[in-house]
Amino acid sequence: MTTPFDEDTPRHRPGLFARLRSSFFTGIVVIAPVGLTIWLLWTVMGWIDGVVLPLVPHTFLPEQYIGINLRGVGLIIFLFFTIVVGWIAKGIIGRSLISFAEGLVERMPVVRTVYSGIKQISETVFAQSERSFEKACLIQYPRRGIWAIGFISTTAKGEVSERAETGGQLMSVFVPTTPNPTSGFLLFFPKEDVIELDMSVEDAAKLVISAGLVYPNPKDPSQPTGAETRPSETED
Repeated sequence: MTTPFDEDTPRHRPGLFARLRSSFFTGIVVIAPVGLTIWLLWTVMGWIDGVVLPLVPHTFLPEQYIGINLRGVGLIIFLFFTIVVGWIAKGIIGRSLISFAEGLVERMPVVRTVYSGIKQISETVFAQSERSFEKACLIQYPRRGIWAIGFISTTAKGEVSERAETGGQLMSVFVPTTPNPTSGFLLFFPKEDVIELDMSVEDAAKLVISAGLVYPNPKDPSQPTGAETRPSETED
């Protein structure tokens, strides 16, 4: 009697239906990302055109001259308009106008709440900032003996550092969730409890998103690499 684990068990060649099914799912894996990406971009361009083009005078629309409604014209106009507004906002006059307008908004109870929330989200998502996570790290969370990937933000300062009952330096560590690394927990760890990793922040993010399936090291992550692979010295 043989079992599936016996080495001498002959492997049966899959049938025609099994091969077709395998090819079908492989095609889905290849086509789905490309198709969904094109569909999403096409839909977004159509939505922007529907919002922007009604605001543009007909004399500036290319369909008046070529007779064809080109999708994406509204997107181009929106990008150009946004760049011009951003360029003006960087100047002294632009900053003054923005400060004056925000002062008026602050006097409106309902509008003030909506505007401040949208502004905070916009600055968080779109603002170009040089601040980013410094390093990826390992920390013991939610208890000792269980390890988690974290991202070192900064060194804790101010009241957090002063009132924490620790004698050493505190590190601000963001612990992301899987598979969505944009949500997580902000935790403060003593510096000696934070183990910095050699992998980049991008590689650590891939590891979190893939739920541990994609490691930056193509080799088995459980195997030692680098200096740890040195042969042991023979004892005299």
